[in-house]
Amino acid sequence: MPRYFALIPAAGSGARMGRELPKQYLELSGRPLLHYSLARLCGHALIEQVFVVLAQGDACFTRFDWGRFAPKLEPLYCGGETRAASVFNGLLAARDAIASSDWVLVHDAARPCLGAAELERLMTELAGDETGGLLAVPVADTLKRANRERQVVQTEPRDNLWQAQTPQMFRYRVLLQALRAADHAVATDEARAIENLGLKPRLVMGDARNIKVTYPEDLALAELILKSANR
Repeated sequence: MPRYFALIPAAGSGARMGRELPKQYLELSGRPLLHYSLARLCGHALIEQVFVVLAQGDACFTRFDWGRFAPKLEPLYCGGETRAASVFNGLLAARDAIASSDWVLVHDAARPCLGAAELERLMTELAGDETGGLLAVPVADTLKRANRERQVVQTEPRDNLWQAQTPQMFRYRVLLQALRAADHAVATDEARAIENLGLKPRLVMGDARNIKVTYPEDLALAELILKSANR
């Protein structure tokens, strides 16, 4: 039976937040942002180990107490210049622990509101899939394509368009092959790299509350979502 592992790329600086502290360590309801992604993945009974990929010079991770996630949590100081590079480096660093047919769930460090139901749905629906897939939600808003002057060029049809989320779940061997062949500057998520192999990742219904914290105002929204979920 294939096993389940998780990998969280957390080597970025989060420049769009406009803070000196890397985004994954910003405070959210009294805990670092990274805490919530770790808590959800480490808390799932079927996930055997959670690898968090950190920048090689990361001096912040050890300032926090991650003891509640032991022994599942394994930090890897091998982050790259891009998300894809960090995931690829992490997969290589974990190769002795993960078999080629095992599942790897890649989740954003800055996506703290992943629900237990969505995680369970992803793992259940993809268990028998040959390729794997990702959480996503159908696009609800009207989409406008703009030029460099921020003028509308055209309105894009939103039929069959989905907004990708994480986790994204693929077999270790396939994901490693995809990222080895990918342009790491272009492959902004794992599904993009998988698509380039000619495979078709499956979309699993996610939840709009599974937001990614990108801008300062997103922290306040994430806090509201977490407080609502805990009531």
